[in-house]
Amino acid sequence: MSFEELRLDGVSRSFGGHAALAGLDLTIKRGEFIALLGPSGCGKSTALNCLAGLLPLTRGSIWQDEARLDVLPPERRGFGMVFQNYALFPHLPVRKNIAFGLQMRRVPRAEIRRRVDEALRLVHLEDQAGKLPGQLSGGQQQRVAIARAVVLEPSLVLMDEPLSNLDAKLRLEMRTEIRRLHQSLGLTTVYVTHDQEEALSLADRLVVLRAGRVQQIGTPEQLHTEPANWHVADFMGYRNLLPLKAGARRGAGVVVEVEGRELLGTPVGDLAPGSDVIAGTRPEDLTIGPAGGTGVPATVEVVEYQGREVAVEARTPGGIPLNLRSVDRPAVGDRITVTVEPRRLLVFPADGA
Repeated sequence: MSFEELRLDGVSRSFGGHAALAGLDLTIKRGEFIALLGPSGCGKSTALNCLAGLLPLTRGSIWQDEARLDVLPPERRGFGMVFQNYALFPHLPVRKNIAFGLQMRRVPRAEIRRRVDEALRLVHLEDQAGKLPGQLSGGQQQRVAIARAVVLEPSLVLMDEPLSNLDAKLRLEMRTEIRRLHQSLGLTTVYVTHDQEEALSLADRLVVLRAGRVQQIGTPEQLHTEPANWHVADFMGYRNLLPLKAGARRGAGVVVEVEGRELLGTPVGDLAPGSDVIAGTRPEDLTIGPAGGTGVPATVEVVEYQGREVAVEARTPGGIPLNLRSVDRPAVGDRITVTVEPRRLLVFPADGA
């Protein structure tokens, strides 16, 4: 059943008095790809299971246009689901695994054959249709699981960390495959992951969760460049998060002091002079200069070769670790200075959100 929007109003789920998900408000438009992102235990899988009907709500409601869904059992919601562990029937060949849901819905045989053939074609498994799941690679099994979900022509596809069991090369291939299927079929997708790179590459919008609460909802570009607080920044690749004190305002910027050197950063929120702050920046936004320069002094401790660039861990005289990326390759023990552009150094209230 098609819809224009799916709405979660104050969706909450508690276990033994502990709120695993608290007050999730989210509107999903038809055709959107939404990624629920966060560390283990943040509530993202709980949210997905509430949507699927596998968990009852403690509070709140779920609506598909004007129809309330949270009062319906899972089988009446019309959603497809792809699990982390694939959940394929080991004794059934690929074709019958894909057809199973259609058979349970008593779809006519000719229609089942047509839709299964189309699903096999979409996931490029036509020549594997007669094999058992145990005869397939991990990536092929995952494609069977995806085909089984989309063959139902669901109004919404729910994916719970579907790539976490695959190796790095297969993960990249399947990411492209999932995005291709989403676009070609016009699917509406809710996707759970703890991998920020995966979420950035796949989603139209991201929902970052922490301790069961929404921290920020936005496009990949918004969350990448404008994290709402240091918790979001931490999850979006800001590996350098330094506890400091806010200094004076200077124009639109705020001064912070590291190892006796003043740095100008971009404030996120209201920052009173002298208040505790977290200054965050990405490794690639720090620039390495020669010792004795105007930046923060540091000594190189670790250098990791990563192809066209190296990952560098350096430490200031006061013991602050700094993570950098550079096309130049310093040597362990080199003394350097580190600088950063003000717009690349975000300064957050230390209490977060």
